[in-house]
Amino acid sequence: MGTGAPGAPGAGPGAGAPGGAGAAGPRMTRAEMRRAAQQSGRRRAGNGSGPGGPGGPGGRGPGGPGRRGAAAGPPPKKRFIDYPRWGKTGVHRWLPSWKQVIGGCLIFFGGLVGVVGVAYATTPMPDWQPNALAQSNIYEWSDGSKMATVGQVNRQNVTLDDVPLKVRQDFMAAENATFYQDSGVDFQGIARAVFDMVKGGELQSGSTITQQFVKNSILQNQSQTFSRKFTEILTSIKISQPGSSLTKDQIFAGYLNTNYYGRGAYGIQAAAQAYFGIDASKLNVAQGAFLAASVNQPSLFQNVDTDPTAKSTAVARWQYVIGRMQKDNWLTPQEAAQYTAASFPKVIAWHQNSSALTGQIGYLKELADNYVTSHSSVTDAELANGGYTIKTTFDKNKTAQLTKAVEQTTQKLLPPSQPINKNVQFGASSIDPATGDLVAIYGGPGYDKGYFIDNANQPGGVQVGSTFKPIVLASAMTNGATLSPGAAPSPITPDSMFDADNGIKIKDINGTYIGNKQAGTVDSDKTDDGYLHQQNDVPTMYGYRTLRFAMMESINTPYVQLGEYTGYDNVAKTAEDMGVPKTMLTSPSAGFYIGTSSITPIRMADVYATLDNQGVQRDPISVLSVKGPNGPVTLNQPKAHQALDSNIANNITDVLKDVVEAPGGTGYAAKVIGPYVAGKTGTTDEYKSAWFIGYTKSLVTSVTMFKEDPKKKTLEGMGGVGGQAKTFGGTFPATVWTDFMQDIGARGDQPFPSFTKITGGANENGAPASPTAAPSATASSTPTASATPTKPGRGNQPTNAPTATSSCFIFCSGNGGATGGTGGAGGAGGTTPTPTGTGTATAPVGGPGRGNGGGGVQTAPAATP
Repeated sequence: MGTGAPGAPGAGPGAGAPGGAGAAGPRMTRAEMRRAAQQSGRRRAGNGSGPGGPGGPGGRGPGGPGRRGAAAGPPPKKRFIDYPRWGKTGVHRWLPSWKQVIGGCLIFFGGLVGVVGVAYATTPMPDWQPNALAQSNIYEWSDGSKMATVGQVNRQNVTLDDVPLKVRQDFMAAENATFYQDSGVDFQGIARAVFDMVKGGELQSGSTITQQFVKNSILQNQSQTFSRKFTEILTSIKISQPGSSLTKDQIFAGYLNTNYYGRGAYGIQAAAQAYFGIDASKLNVAQGAFLAASVNQPSLFQNVDTDPTAKSTAVARWQYVIGRMQKDNWLTPQEAAQYTAASFPKVIAWHQNSSALTGQIGYLKELADNYVTSHSSVTDAELANGGYTIKTTFDKNKTAQLTKAVEQTTQKLLPPSQPINKNVQFGASSIDPATGDLVAIYGGPGYDKGYFIDNANQPGGVQVGSTFKPIVLASAMTNGATLSPGAAPSPITPDSMFDADNGIKIKDINGTYIGNKQAGTVDSDKTDDGYLHQQNDVPTMYGYRTLRFAMMESINTPYVQLGEYTGYDNVAKTAEDMGVPKTMLTSPSAGFYIGTSSITPIRMADVYATLDNQGVQRDPISVLSVKGPNGPVTLNQPKAHQALDSNIANNITDVLKDVVEAPGGTGYAAKVIGPYVAGKTGTTDEYKSAWFIGYTKSLVTSVTMFKEDPKKKTLEGMGGVGGQAKTFGGTFPATVWTDFMQDIGARGDQPFPSFTKITGGANENGAPASPTAAPSATASSTPTASATPTKPGRGNQPTNAPTATSSCFIFCSGNGGATGGTGGAGGAGGTTPTPTGTGTATAPVGGPGRGNGGGGVQTAPAATP
């Protein structure tokens, strides 16, 4: 309220000072004015709220008007938070004051601290048991019975004192240099890791050693979620506080013992043995840096001795650890300079742990593991950490009987006590053609016997020999063959006739003879004309024969020439369509068509399963289902596809039946299984490998045999093995196949699918109208003049060939006699003497006909290559 100022002394009727504070009275402060305004509302200027001050002595007039007061209107209600702000307009009404900003931040962080505090208080102190580590994996047979329980068999706990100080420093340099100083979480380290990765530097987790220990051993949870990370951080802080049941040394030891380092090694002791063949106590700085670097990428480091790309990446990571050792002052610059790429630690060959993996179990487990990691999202580290139940396709009885068949053949026919039989090995695979399921394999004697290479699935193993010929026939029947240069491909059937003689020259698809260097072979007939002279296993001169006959007798020359006429690209594609990985096929050569490629028994069984399944190909399957720690795992099972026309596949099966059923067939030993058995034998140069692949309607089994010096890692010839001068697929491998089929009670008594016989195929140029009845005879006459022989043509053998004497070179004449055989298309004409007699025989363009008919005039102009 304003008060008038008192009148001036001696003044007349008082003219008081203006309302408000009197002239002689004190002025109101701004705060007082605001309070007054809040109490009485705004007032317009000139309306004094109080009477004028009293007049001075002698004056009595009223005081002047009061000072300007507050505006009129009722006061607003007081709010706890003045927002939107009262008394402000426009954008300022919505902008918080600095007091409000500070207050809001304090409230937020206070609440956050409260939440973290509550979470920390309610997080239980973990009770870690050093022996309660990763879980085991359970492997089941196809019927659901247990095959094996495989836990962390390759792990041995060690104390921190067992690990050299410098090696411990390697791990701290790689993962957490402030381990002994931090509270379990290094927020600066996390920020540094993020910053380094943004710059393109080394991949770092940002997690401390304590956090990784908590994740691996306490939480046992690898999921990348906020809740898991939050719990990990709180637990790490809690176990690092004074009064915790775990000391820093115990946490560090637990970390070293629970890491996965690759090669199936859990813990630093197992890792030291797996990579360097020594105890952890013997590790040096370089080896320790290697193991510390492997923790982030164990599957990469485990293959550094065989994979150059993996080694390059591993060396870079290893050098990063050495650099951190210097930066953290655990190595002097002079010491660190010694660790160049040239001093990268040399690791030993990977020999997987054989504990509890006896006999075929080790090979079966390896196949199952590889299948799971390649057909699902499960990583090798997750699988190695355990907790998975894996149901396989393997049949317990069939696996046992396949092993038995190999062992009894070895003991009875190939006793290791005889030096010649030393180092002989087998590999085998059995597939259900309808499903693609691998039902049995034989990979070798077993991990427990020191054989760590699976002979059933070893890439780059042994050449497949003549078992490749059905692929060539399938490709030719699908694509046709270019029998004349520039002509359209001609249709091919099993009854198409090709030159089956030993030592013939081979033409490429352009009609040009192939040279030795191009073919990559050396002539065994010592022909020194610069051309490849393809050899068969026997020197028999068969003449022109059907492809069916050549398959039955396993004659090379028709299939090498057929392959060249069909074309490498076509044959290779057919092989891939039927189940052969491209990486297993060799580059173009004449030998490619008769099996120079090294294909595993599993994949060759798959090829023949495609034929057995009417041309439908399925990649081999070894796992039916997987259940992980968090439930079922989705498997991306391969899809079937029509690789061959079904009628072509069934026609080829009919050809392969002759290999087994015909008395002259190379697989005749397998006929005892029943009337419906198909198969093919295979043998390679110098008998370095021998194969038999046989099938009934319901089962395909491939068997390979070879001899390898384990020290030299080279294949040896098997001549003399088992008392046999030559080792063929129809001997020992066929015996293993037959014994196996008998032992499992399998019979070839179910007919193969019906088919329509494919006819109308073309013959190779120069072939007669009908097949040769028998191998060609030798001329009975003796020439009386010298001549340089050239390749004779082929012809039908006469039924009557009277003998006579005469001397001739290219032209011979005589009188009367039986009709001579028709000469076939010969080689490059020449002066080969021909027999004499009576009658006439005329050879078409080519070398001299080899139909030994009665003499007469037999003309053979030079042929054009």
